Amino acid sequence: MQVGIIGLGRMGENMSRRLIANGFTTIGYRTSLDKAKEQAQKGYITAAATSLKDLVQQTKKQGERGVFLLVVPAQTVEATLDELIPLCAPGDIIIDHGNSNFKDTVRRHQRLQGHQLHYLDCGTSGGVYGLTRGYCLMVGGDQEPVAYCASIFETLSPATDAAPRLLPDKPVTPAEHGWLHCGPSGAGHFVKMVHNGIEYGIMQAYAEGLNILSQANLGSSYLNKGDAEVAPMADPEHYQYQLNIPEITELWRRGSVIGSWLLDLTAEVLKENPTLEGYQGGVSDSGEGRWTVHAAVDLGVPAPVLSTALFTRFESRNQGEYARRVLNGMRFMFGGHHVRK
Repeated sequence: MQVGIIGLGRMGENMSRRLIANGFTTIGYRTSLDKAKEQAQKGYITAAATSLKDLVQQTKKQGERGVFLLVVPAQTVEATLDELIPLCAPGDIIIDHGNSNFKDTVRRHQRLQGHQLHYLDCGTSGGVYGLTRGYCLMVGGDQEPVAYCASIFETLSPATDAAPRLLPDKPVTPAEHGWLHCGPSGAGHFVKMVHNGIEYGIMQAYAEGLNILSQANLGSSYLNKGDAEVAPMADPEHYQYQLNIPEITELWRRGSVIGSWLLDLTAEVLKENPTLEGYQGGVSDSGEGRWTVHAAVDLGVPAPVLSTALFTRFESRNQGEYARRVLNGMRFMFGGHHVRK
């Protein structure tokens, strides 16, 4: 099968390499033709396209439908579709592998139906490790084009032995292949949205726990001077531990109930950079956490951990600084409390 790939960043390139290794032909397009040609020379794509029109012409064999993977940022999907749709023919399939809002996906699916085109949403998790580990794929859309593209999803996803089988005596379920047709249009991106919201929460839990461990020696430097501005530390003699955080995260990887791939990555970064020098502490959010919280509100479903994790990211970027100044001002006005730094 020939597949057109629009967007050849780290994920798009690695997806192409995984497909090529399994017998697919990939035609790649990116805004920098020189970089695309370089990727073709390295064998990361089969051929480079000079434009989207050229991509469509190279990808589609005579009498065959075209399959095009969008591996572009969510904010550029609409513009890409505007250019791509007029170039496609009835029956062609466009798969959005980005983190698009599921509501936008449903609207785009309806739009493409009017052109007799198929639009699949494929929430994709695996990051830069997907080339070797495979990608976890959460697919939404109509059954027929999903079935047509099954070989693509099978190739990009991990093998069934990527995780131990929970019920080895039972038949293998679709999800055990590492990809799942989650439901109609938008379902894939909805599942990926919640996946990323959960990711925020897990990351925040690790970060807060490790921060407590990193402060476990504060009791050894605590001096009680009767400072009315700060509540005294209870039992400072109990908090005099100099802990090796990188070694603790390494330890937790072995047999601990909180072990995970995220913990593996945490242990790796701490082993290479124990003081986390160069990391400023401002944490970005790419949208999925916000959409997850919005969905929880729409559904009336409680999500306190995911909401707190999202708002903590806002705080990390000093977007709560004015509120902190207001608190300083109020405390000074009602109690004459001086600002602490």
